[in-house]
Amino acid sequence: MSIFSDNIRFLRGKKEKTQQELANTLKLTRSRYVSYEDGRSEPPIEILIKISKFFNISIDLLVSVDIRKYPLEEMLKLPDNRILLPVVVDQLGNNSIEIVPQKTSMGYLSGYSDPEYIESLQRISLPFLTHGKYRAFPAKGDSMPPFKDGSYIIGKYVENIEDLKAHKSYVFVTLNEGISYKRFISRNNDVIHVSADNSFYESYDIPLGEIVEVWQYASGIFPEDFGHDNFENYNVKEMFLDLKKTIENLQIKG
Repeated sequence: MSIFSDNIRFLRGKKEKTQQELANTLKLTRSRYVSYEDGRSEPPIEILIKISKFFNISIDLLVSVDIRKYPLEEMLKLPDNRILLPVVVDQLGNNSIEIVPQKTSMGYLSGYSDPEYIESLQRISLPFLTHGKYRAFPAKGDSMPPFKDGSYIIGKYVENIEDLKAHKSYVFVTLNEGISYKRFISRNNDVIHVSADNSFYESYDIPLGEIVEVWQYASGIFPEDFGHDNFENYNVKEMFLDLKKTIENLQIKG
């Protein structure tokens, strides 16, 4: 059997459907559907799309990841994007913050939907970051000071483009640029307009169809001391104000 055949057999059981019922839904004969479950044949792309939509799981996961190893309850459903966001939890059931490595950050584009890839990443926990899914991304270049090579930007996952707030900073994962950290300015039809904090760089548009993920800035990790000029940057001030507010909220709840 293949991963695909194991997956559809498993998912059909989760749906509590018989082979005949699923075959009827897909407009197939039972024998043809059974051949897919038994791994004796592979479905054409149009049938693969139908199966993907029926189970609400992306094709890449259906054919490349053993879904039985990852409880569906531990995966986030996403609208308008890919179907599943792998989530790693610790022994206490708390979400961990995965760290995307500096040297292999481009590999994130091919691994972002693979639970095995996400599970292989190093993880940290920060007690003041709760109520959401967080991930740490490497900073690159000098477009968004004080973040530079060696720094990490911790982002909170954004489910809908409509949730973007003007003049807030986000990590955008796109098909063409990979991982980039920019400030959201506005949305116009099928594109969003973003800018860098470094005035040397011009603002530009990102087509919505190129966006894979969006993570709102939540905190930062800086491996070296700040220079004097770094503290004058308002992005740092924003970070500390956000952290102060979060700590105050935790003290109130405690």
